[in-house]
Amino acid sequence: MGIVVENISKRFGHFQALDQVDLVVPDGKLVALLGPSGSGKSTLLRAIAGLESPDQGKIWINGQEMTHLNVQERQIGFVFQHYALFKHLTVRQNIAFGLEIRKVKGAEVRRRVNELLDLIQLQGLGDRYPAQLSGGQRQRVALARALAVQPQVLLLDEPFGALDAQVRKDLRRWLRDLHHQVNLTSVFVTHDQEEAMEVADEIVIMNEGRIEQVGTPQAVYDNPATPFVMKFVGEVNILPSGLHRTHAQMGSSVFIRPHAIKIQSQPTATSLAATITHVVYRGWGVHVELMLSDRIPLTAQLDRQEWEFLGVDTGETVQVELQEAIAFADGQQQSGNPPLLFR
Repeated sequence: MGIVVENISKRFGHFQALDQVDLVVPDGKLVALLGPSGSGKSTLLRAIAGLESPDQGKIWINGQEMTHLNVQERQIGFVFQHYALFKHLTVRQNIAFGLEIRKVKGAEVRRRVNELLDLIQLQGLGDRYPAQLSGGQRQRVALARALAVQPQVLLLDEPFGALDAQVRKDLRRWLRDLHHQVNLTSVFVTHDQEEAMEVADEIVIMNEGRIEQVGTPQAVYDNPATPFVMKFVGEVNILPSGLHRTHAQMGSSVFIRPHAIKIQSQPTATSLAATITHVVYRGWGVHVELMLSDRIPLTAQLDRQEWEFLGVDTGETVQVELQEAIAFADGQQQSGNPPLLFR
């Protein structure tokens, strides 16, 4: 039955951290809470965990109301950004800690710890201490400790935020695969769009204490519900409405993804002249920065073959076609207000 959040609000002094938030996390799904700092994502996670008491609203986990229950009663597995492992305990002892507190029999504790060491791929490291592990290994142990008590749901607050870029990428894939194995309803907080897109089944995009949009990674990228989502998820060019003929009467900005800009050498009735100001090679493709004649910057994304076929370079003038331009009917950041797409 997953997690249901109904009309949750939370204020810290004059700051409205959560403002009448409603959310359903389906059973067995891995869901990302994505948003900038101060958007309310960590406060929402902590409210679900019982680490924060909401000012109003209700929270259900697997059909049972949990709003006023403490952390222990909720049977939550919680993973913090900075591991929170016991330094004086070995890996085995850290994983076993919650089980021993619950007075689980020794044989069952050993069986469960061995099972989890296999699951997190740290067989043979059970007798080491946290200081003898890498950051990525420590976070795996923190996850195993959270899973040891067989929680109803797993909550992770910026679980990879303290790790370097390559380790984060490795752990993203590992977390996704792990989730498929344990099939546990999971919610993780991140401000990293790429991380959310790669790992999550669904993404909840938050801004100023409210939810802007909930959807699959593809849905929030291809069909953003608000201007904020359009700007926050993936790269985007923001142009004046009058620049694009289709939006001349819209009275709002026009949003165009870099991959929806076509660069060509010859002008057409709908193309615009632009000067190439910078080129970034990214292995799989080319990131091209341009300047339109009225000093409006533009970024395009091409694959290597397209770029090499054009045969142009920095400082040269080219023609650009603005394809798949998106505008929002009233320019407001309101959920449920579909954008207008013009090709």
